[in-house]
Amino acid sequence: MPDVLTLATLRSEGKGALARALTRIEKAPDDTDVIDVLSEAYRAPQAHVAGMTGPPGVGKSTLINGLIKGWRARGKTVACIAVDPSSRRSGGALLGDRIRLATDPEDQGVFIRSMAARDRLGGLASMTVQAMVLMRALFDVVLIETVGVGQSETDVIGVADTVILCVQPGSGDSLQFMKAGIAEIPHIVAVTKADMGATAERARADVVGAMGLSEVAGGWQVPVLLLSALQQHGVDDLIVAIEAHADYLKDGGHLVGARRGQAAQWLIESVRERFGREGVRRAGYLGLEGEDSPFRRLSEVSRRLSSP
Repeated sequence: MPDVLTLATLRSEGKGALARALTRIEKAPDDTDVIDVLSEAYRAPQAHVAGMTGPPGVGKSTLINGLIKGWRARGKTVACIAVDPSSRRSGGALLGDRIRLATDPEDQGVFIRSMAARDRLGGLASMTVQAMVLMRALFDVVLIETVGVGQSETDVIGVADTVILCVQPGSGDSLQFMKAGIAEIPHIVAVTKADMGATAERARADVVGAMGLSEVAGGWQVPVLLLSALQQHGVDDLIVAIEAHADYLKDGGHLVGARRGQAAQWLIESVRERFGREGVRRAGYLGLEGEDSPFRRLSEVSRRLSSP
């Protein structure tokens, strides 16, 4: 662990220092130096954050391998948060990133962190936001893979700039997702396993039809891509689509406001998690102004609500 926990020391000391910093954040999220570095990172974002969701078996991990390879070939540094189901025995991540994501451990331009969802619904771990904010200040791209539990994993919209929904051909996913209202969540839909031929084409057509029934917010037209990560077919198209959505957010002036809204929502949820609905009421205004950091605001609110 660096003597002084700052973005500068994390940049200079590499992946080992970042891993130790994340462990410290998980163990002591209220420490002053942890709040300081998270606040520093919150004010210095440089990465675009992509979130990937979809049911188990759809091929998210294989696709992530392809995306990392494609981004690295373009000279971009990549951090990945892989949220796993939890072991009932230990509470830890059940699958583990090193099993599913095949990357070069010596490559300083790729960093992967597994997190256990534990008892949280919504597809994310409790420390996903803090880890994302720190990585967002250190890398060019941050990719978040949700736990993949089904129709409830919608929390990814609270951490990602671009949400990618993966749909598997022949599984009935497209109809189920539309019934659940999840058509409103993705900015990009990826129909995986294009090697299934006509079945994959039919699934794409179903999704295109279903997406046509949903309202497109802000003028962004959701692309529905057909790809096969195993064959590296369509992965470049997905990278281009992610970059196009990033440009849309920046050029349209949507990005700063969306991230501020995410941070404010995280603050409210964190206060509710610690102090309940009554705590949220007692806390009063929980918005963010100017250079406010949600982490510093949470610390201040927590001290106030905990005092006699």
